[in-house]
Amino acid sequence: MKKIIDKMLKSDNPIIKYKVGVYILNENPNSPKNEKLKSEIRNHPIVQALLFNSSENGQIISSGGFYHKWTGAHWVLATLADIGYPKNDTKIEPLINQVVNYWLLPIIIDETIVDAEDIDQIKSIKGVPVVNGRARRCASQQAFAVFSALTLGDENEKIKKLVDLLIKWQWSDGGWNCDRNPSANTSSFYETIVPLRALGLYERLNSNNPALEASVKRASDVFLKRHLFKSNKTGKTINENFLKLHYPYYWRYNILLGLKVMSENDLIKDSRCADALNIIENKYIENHGWPAEIKYYKTYDYKSNERAPSNADLVDWGGVNKKKMNEWVTLDALYVLSKAGRIDL
Repeated sequence: MKKIIDKMLKSDNPIIKYKVGVYILNENPNSPKNEKLKSEIRNHPIVQALLFNSSENGQIISSGGFYHKWTGAHWVLATLADIGYPKNDTKIEPLINQVVNYWLLPIIIDETIVDAEDIDQIKSIKGVPVVNGRARRCASQQAFAVFSALTLGDENEKIKKLVDLLIKWQWSDGGWNCDRNPSANTSSFYETIVPLRALGLYERLNSNNPALEASVKRASDVFLKRHLFKSNKTGKTINENFLKLHYPYYWRYNILLGLKVMSENDLIKDSRCADALNIIENKYIENHGWPAEIKYYKTYDYKSNERAPSNADLVDWGGVNKKKMNEWVTLDALYVLSKAGRIDL
């Protein structure tokens, strides 16, 4: 796989070159070479596209609204964080504040204890209904704000408040779920992977916090005890799409994202990651890398005057081609395999 790494280092994309060097080859992110790459990243066409809808005050104004998939402010910030946009750039401070402030609005986070038998009441709650002791909240939303803000900026009291809410809303089985059905009693992979990623990052920045440490462990166990994709009851694959490679992930889960988060939390060498790692290895195309097998975005010309349809991305991430390398998928596959000690660097 060294040939693939060398090929990635020769990419025309500074984002790819920077992430290979820093995240896979463990280079100093502040070396002269990588500082130069950071400068190039700030002005790269991908970043220009993502920030195309920036207003004069630096916030994102999407025709579809704040959460519009995938052009709204929420998703733009999440993407910038995941691709490795340089930290502490004043240019995007207004965007960080826009996202963090939105997910702290009272109409979104205020809790209401609801009679489990009153279905209509549960559905009508604007904030967070608490049913049978379980907060029904799409926790990936607040978690994306935490992860993005910490990755791209500095910690503050508002981020801490989001973290405290995530811990408070965590279900007894270790995860989160926004299912308002009173009978729902199992957390969701989709709503748990991003909170795990966010709280794991916050824990690394705030050591010696027993409550936070316990929360991260409980959330990681949601995935590890299922080997990242298997049913506890039957041992079969929970969802076939969990095994299909794609990028960006958005709010959707697959084993590559699961392994990526396990790597970030230093859990990748847990034996329960082995089956998922084997699947990733087997998807390797000799001397080419890893393909994108499915996608969750539409092609969209962001320079047109047309309103972006739902699920339209401002960036073309390489489409789907099961016989050709996708740089973004390959980048994450190399990262998890290197952290698992399965690549000889």
